[in-house]
Amino acid sequence: MESLNATTIIEFQLLGFQNIPEWQNFLFVIFLLFYFMTIIGNIIIIVVVNQDHRLHLPMYSFLKHLSFLEIWYTTTIVPLLLSNLLSPGLSISFSACIIQLYFFVFFGATECFLLAMMAYDRYLAVCNPLHYSTLMSSAVCTKLVVGSWMTGISTGFLPALMISKLNFCGPNQINHFFCDLPPLMQLSCSNTFITEIAIFILSIAVLCICFFLTLVSYVFIVSSILRIPSVSGRMKTFSTCGSHLAVVTIYYGTMISMYVRPNALQSPELNKIISIFYTVVTPLLNPIIYSLRNKDFKEALRKVIKRKCVMYNV
Repeated sequence: MESLNATTIIEFQLLGFQNIPEWQNFLFVIFLLFYFMTIIGNIIIIVVVNQDHRLHLPMYSFLKHLSFLEIWYTTTIVPLLLSNLLSPGLSISFSACIIQLYFFVFFGATECFLLAMMAYDRYLAVCNPLHYSTLMSSAVCTKLVVGSWMTGISTGFLPALMISKLNFCGPNQINHFFCDLPPLMQLSCSNTFITEIAIFILSIAVLCICFFLTLVSYVFIVSSILRIPSVSGRMKTFSTCGSHLAVVTIYYGTMISMYVRPNALQSPELNKIISIFYTVVTPLLNPIIYSLRNKDFKEALRKVIKRKCVMYNV
């Protein structure tokens, strides 16, 4: 059996964006700005939700966990990306590469489950408001959140384990900005057929099923919105749901296009562009779409800021 002991490569070299050296500095500034805004935005959400008792509701509990996840999800990828832009051809050990891969899959899968649960929560709130407090109680919300995290933790093990069992004989250059599944399988000198099939099935199970459940929830939400007699009420609700659905579609769409397709058909340069969307862009969009477009959250944010200003005599 092929095992980690048979591996001849002890480190990989991440090529990143070496093919466009003239853009390295510009990309560094842009990605650093995105990373900073993502971290600050998600920390603000966590602080505001924790400090305002009116936001101690299932909807904001899901949002708080999504924000906490986004901080670690983007931190798994972006700091290494920034380092690679400053020092092209950055090396990463085999074990560190597998660890990064595990946490990337773990956080990515958990986000899929949380987004599906958030869509289900909105479905209950819009389509079944009279029974919402019973169907989505604090206990139920906690179980759904814990279930999402535990399922995400277990999802990350299979890809990381299967990749670690492959042989890598050379070259050791990963044509990507992080240790992702497709470029690692392309580098392996082992037969990756079983690994590709297993990861393909896992991707369908996680991405497609979660995306389907999310879409179904929004279909019912939209059909319910259409029955609202007030035109302004319909437009307001459509605006919010449309923004949510746009972010969800970007995230799921780019992930599905990346992992639910044959490995042989993947272009390294196209993969990098697609990966930017679900590792850098959507973690920034989520706090903007899910909170700053929310009237109750903005009011809570103003009160928290006012309270802090009074506390520090500002």
